[in-house]
Amino acid sequence: MKTASAVTRHALVTGGGRGIGAAIAEALLVAGYQVTITGRDKATLAQALQGLPDSQRCQAVAMDVADPAGVAQGMAEARAGFGPVTILVNNAGQAESAPFARTDTGLFDRMLAVNLGGVFHCTQAVLPDMLAAKWGRVINIASTAGLVGYAYVSAYCAAKHGVIGLTRSLALEYATKGITVNAVCPGYTETDIVKSAVANIVAKTGRGEEEARSELAKGNPMKRLVMPHEVADTVCWLCGAGAASVTGQSIVVAGGEVM
Repeated sequence: MKTASAVTRHALVTGGGRGIGAAIAEALLVAGYQVTITGRDKATLAQALQGLPDSQRCQAVAMDVADPAGVAQGMAEARAGFGPVTILVNNAGQAESAPFARTDTGLFDRMLAVNLGGVFHCTQAVLPDMLAAKWGRVINIASTAGLVGYAYVSAYCAAKHGVIGLTRSLALEYATKGITVNAVCPGYTETDIVKSAVANIVAKTGRGEEEARSELAKGNPMKRLVMPHEVADTVCWLCGAGAASVTGQSIVVAGGEVM
């Protein structure tokens, strides 16, 4: 059910053109929020808009979260459409794998720039809006890789662990300002990142696609991949009145893989 408060609130979802981000954008629209989706590829964003309900309450802004100047420009464009941003979902991310001995500086820097730097830049950009409103929700889409280690993705794990640390620090810093800061930590989810991981396993091991998918899902006690809408529902709950006292938390959506 839509509420008056939801309709007047502007939610911005980074990486909103596909996968988890698109599912979050759709769920927030259904809940009654105005939604801006961002991403680097204009064509992907345009296609995503066509698939979302109620185009009058949704807009797309091209933005690279790793570029501070681009973030500032993108946020200004988003505000011009729907006003101050009081809900930020930091969803944009990338995952690359390599043994640590073959993880070069470029790969390491890319993982930090997008997965951690993007959260930093976007959160700093919207905090003035939230402070002025005396209300805000920052929701960081981290990963189970932000809570435990996984082999061959050391740079990605380092970045996502950084997101969890940033989440906890900001939650304390803004606890008296009406702003909550939380992380949602999905396990392997049915997204393009998982498709790439499956393709990588197939290429390197010669296994079939289904066997590769099963390999990724076996760490989940439910023996399946997480679905994007399950992550989106968790985000929507964190935006609502019932989660007003929830801050600094890392909520795992992974079938019991991490407890």
